[in-house]
Amino acid sequence: MKPINSEILYGIHPVAEALKAKRRSFYEIYISFEKASPRIDSILKQINDLNLPLHRLNRRQIQSLTGTDTHQGVAARVSPYPISSMSEITDRPSAGTLSSFYLLIDSVVDPHNLGALIRTALCAGITGVIIPRDRSAAPTPVVSKISSGALEHIQLARVTNLVSAMKDLKKNGTWIIGLDKNAKQSIYENDFRQACAIVVGGEETGIRPLVKKNCDGLCSIPQTGPVESLNASVAGAIALYEVYRQRSNNRA
Repeated sequence: MKPINSEILYGIHPVAEALKAKRRSFYEIYISFEKASPRIDSILKQINDLNLPLHRLNRRQIQSLTGTDTHQGVAARVSPYPISSMSEITDRPSAGTLSSFYLLIDSVVDPHNLGALIRTALCAGITGVIIPRDRSAAPTPVVSKISSGALEHIQLARVTNLVSAMKDLKKNGTWIIGLDKNAKQSIYENDFRQACAIVVGGEETGIRPLVKKNCDGLCSIPQTGPVESLNASVAGAIALYEVYRQRSNNRA
């Protein structure tokens, strides 16, 4: 009998990273007997080491199970994604120090953009990601797949009120900078070598007015050409790596 609270994770990277992260319970693994690769062999070794139930299915059966044809021949029934609380994020060892670095995602409803942002955030050394419960894509298996499994390692909080979360971060000495295409100051003119948070707005409307009002500052990303603005995940990636660049140079 399958667990009441479970979901189907799919794709080689999401399943492999979830096994590595050890933040979810694994109930069953499904692997296509028509698919073989060194990466799947690595997953099979982990399954054997953990003595997890393994089911061999054909690709069509896995597609029926996952609801997608992008499963790469691998799926797993797992416990729901482990959402973090704000206190878990703000109490991490790096929180409240100059190295703390947060990503706040306001009203990004496209799971592809959320997944791409989370993947970049993990690579840039993020302390935690914070998203609102409403008007936001949720951390689903689709997001884990888009993030290439980065979601499985990220500390992510879903909050009722993003402005309240911003105020909590400010109490820890975090400087909050919102991305706004109309801001006069460029991200390249801002000093990110302190505890900071980057706020990325939604695909169509950007950061909501009240969220923008509670930012400590606003920055734009310089651009030229006929396109009005950058995609949310691209804009976020540029900003996250500007923070990473400044801090890397500072350490050097």
